[in-house]
Amino acid sequence: MSYEVIARINVSMPSGRKIVRELENKKAVTMEYPIPEAIAGQKFYTIEEVFSEVEKELNDHYGTNLKLKC
Repeated sequence: MSYEVIARINVSMPSGRKIVRELENKKAVTMEYPIPEAIAGQKFYTIEEVFSEVEKELNDHYGTNLKLKC
């Protein structure tokens, strides 16, 4: 028989971050990081998408055709 415990750890405090670091290396622990409500439902961008947009903006602004490396 398997039992589970759900613990809510406040990671905004140093002691909470320490507890999380200790638990991350345990085989019996599965960490879940919920998305904060403030950003839930918003689009997330990959680093490639961000670099592509910055590259476009810089080239448009300066009239160049430079390629950025990710």
